Amino acid sequence: MRDLAIQLADRPGALAEVGEALGAAGVSLEGGGACAVSTGGLAQFLVADGARARRALADARITVRADREVVAVRLSQEAPGQLGRLTRRMAQAGVNIQVLYSDHSHRLILVVDRPDAAREVAEAWSKVHADA
Repeated sequence: MRDLAIQLADRPGALAEVGEALGAAGVSLEGGGACAVSTGGLAQFLVADGARARRALADARITVRADREVVAVRLSQEAPGQLGRLTRRMAQAGVNIQVLYSDHSHRLILVVDRPDAAREVAEAWSKVHADA
């Protein structure tokens, strides 16, 4: 899975163009979101095939600002405080979380500066919280 950071124009229809370009290329979104930022808009979308998605967006003249690997980890929906505990462990491992959102399978998706270290933390977390 890949996280794409997509620059959006500040006008009606910009997000629709992203969805249409990806849909026409057969790229399904697995998670993500979009928000307004000082430069217009930014979408972060999780896709299975980053190369295909980038090509489709380039063909539609839509700017992809970044294509990054992700670390996915499942939290227990019923247990308060898990986000704080997990992200504290990431911080203690020297991992800076740059983007965080959920995917359609209810996993926490993290884009980080040190994916290998984050993956180690996520794997250790998953062993202890296997029922999550």
